[in-house]
Amino acid sequence: MEKEIAISFGMTITIASFSLIIGILAGYFFKREDLRKKQLELDAENERKIRQAEKKVHEFEIRSKEIESESQKKYNDIITEAKNKANKISQEIEKKEARIESKEEDLTKKVEEVESQRVKILEKEHDIEEKKKEIEIIFTKQKTELEKIAGMRSDEAIEKLFGKIKQEKEQDLILRMKRAEEEIHEKIEDKSREIIAHAIQKYAADTTSELTITSVPITNDDMKGRIIGREGRNINTFEKITGVDVIVDDTPGVVIISGFDLLRRFIAKKSLEKLIEDGRIHPARIEEVVQKSADEVEKMVKNFGEKAIQETGIAGIPNNLVKILGQLRFRTSYGQNVLQHSIEVAFLSEIIANEIGADGDLAKKAGLLHDIGKAVSHEVSGKHALISGEICRKFGMSEKLINIVEAHHEDVDKESIEAFIIQAADAISASRPGARRETAESYIKRLRDLETLGKSFDGVEKCYAIQAGRELRIIVQPEKISDLQAKELVNSVARKIESDMTYPGEVKVVIFRETRVEGIAK
Repeated sequence: MEKEIAISFGMTITIASFSLIIGILAGYFFKREDLRKKQLELDAENERKIRQAEKKVHEFEIRSKEIESESQKKYNDIITEAKNKANKISQEIEKKEARIESKEEDLTKKVEEVESQRVKILEKEHDIEEKKKEIEIIFTKQKTELEKIAGMRSDEAIEKLFGKIKQEKEQDLILRMKRAEEEIHEKIEDKSREIIAHAIQKYAADTTSELTITSVPITNDDMKGRIIGREGRNINTFEKITGVDVIVDDTPGVVIISGFDLLRRFIAKKSLEKLIEDGRIHPARIEEVVQKSADEVEKMVKNFGEKAIQETGIAGIPNNLVKILGQLRFRTSYGQNVLQHSIEVAFLSEIIANEIGADGDLAKKAGLLHDIGKAVSHEVSGKHALISGEICRKFGMSEKLINIVEAHHEDVDKESIEAFIIQAADAISASRPGARRETAESYIKRLRDLETLGKSFDGVEKCYAIQAGRELRIIVQPEKISDLQAKELVNSVARKIESDMTYPGEVKVVIFRETRVEGIAK
């Protein structure tokens, strides 16, 4: 039994060993086969990469040959083009050399012709000189014979002849000069009227006069008592703060604010309207309302300046200058609102400048700023035109514009045509009917001063100031003032008026000279 077990165990071990050997051999062969397959795959991959590399090398060789071929072709093209250009340049040089040679030949011929002409001219000059000497000898002989015949020297005869001609033609010359001057003045006046009429037609603005009083309506007359206050404390406080006079009289439904400063009157009017609407009127409330109104008006001032800029379409004006421009809304000149006057002058200046070919934009800008000094003229001493120039200079305006502004009242010399245009536009705006008003006393005084100035000249018989002082008519003594002297006198009177008098617009001076010749037949 044990022997069978031992045999069975030995067979088992043998079978196991055999199986192990077979497994090892099978694993070896399988591993070897796997390695062989991997080696074959690796060889195939290497073969594939080698073929790809060979293919790329072949493509590179083909591309290199193509590049070499293209380079050779470009090289040949460049060489060919260079040769063509060289041939072309050579041909052009040959043509130019041929033209130069031809011109040299022509020039040589012309030099020869000029030399020939010069010789001929010298010969003619010599002949002319000889004939001139002969003529001078003949002229001297004739002159001597004429002096013997006339019994006087030639210079005396010439002087006497010219004296007679001068005496005969002097009156004719005066008449011709007068006629020519009248024709020129007529043409100038017609053209000026045409330009001015065109300018006024294109810009026709309403004209309103600013008075020295402002009325404020009230709901009932009981409000007058509240405005006055106990022992007049309300009205006194109001007048002290605003700087105006408040007139509360028997006129029903209205209170009057009086003052020469438009800005103060405007602030006072707005303040009083608010107080009347609110109903609470006492010193503390008055101070509060007046301060609020002043702040509102300050904003309005800038708005007025901005509206003027927008209306005229002018660019390049600083904000601070716009605010000063807005203050002109509350300034007047002879009752004419200065801001409206400035806007009107700006448009008129632009139109006139465009008509005569000047700088319309510069004229319009200078026209708007020409009176800006009036906004601060009550604070700064000096002429408003010069103050306007200083303000423009402060804000970086051009020197040409500054000269135009300063010269519109002849305070400085005019340096451009635009300066004359601004002066004319300013006169047009100020002098048209309704634009400005004067008191009766100043009106009469101006007329009287005009007539007195005209009578101060020697030879003046009578003077009449007419057309509201726009024209001065002078009657002269004909035995003292000749026609030529009358022309000098009219200019002298005009210059005297410009230097000694202040007036809006222009003054026309007219001189009348009448000559009467009487004779008696017996």
